[in-house]
Amino acid sequence: MVTREPREARELREARREAQEVRDRRLNIGVLAFRWIFVLALLRMFATPATKDFFDEELLPWATWEWALCSLTPGLLIWFARAPKDWRRLEGERSLLRIALAFYFLYALAFALAQDVLVLWVAVAAALAGFAGMWHLNRKEHQSAR
Repeated sequence: MVTREPREARELREARREAQEVRDRRLNIGVLAFRWIFVLALLRMFATPATKDFFDEELLPWATWEWALCSLTPGLLIWFARAPKDWRRLEGERSLLRIALAFYFLYALAFALAQDVLVLWVAVAAALAGFAGMWHLNRKEHQSAR
């Protein structure tokens, strides 16, 4: 005798699978956006001294508000991946996340203190929040592994 799965259970399983596919796609887009924004932030940071060297004048000022926006992306990615399953999927990106957070933090802190630019304190806070989020998710993952 062959038993068939009820239609409601099959539809529920398919809906869960589709929701997971959407979540995976969004996480992949978030990782891609984070990488591109980090590369653009690096280029932006080195553009100011490069213009000074090449043209003997500073054509671009040092980054301020755009740095604060760029520094939000690692924290947003960490927040989107707060589910344990999603956080495990980001295992290969964690070192790049740490590097980006440290880079954003050090640049923002140095220029917030040296040049007294208030908007860079947003970048400092975002980097610290990103580090706290990573610490929390790593701790949560470690506890769930026990």
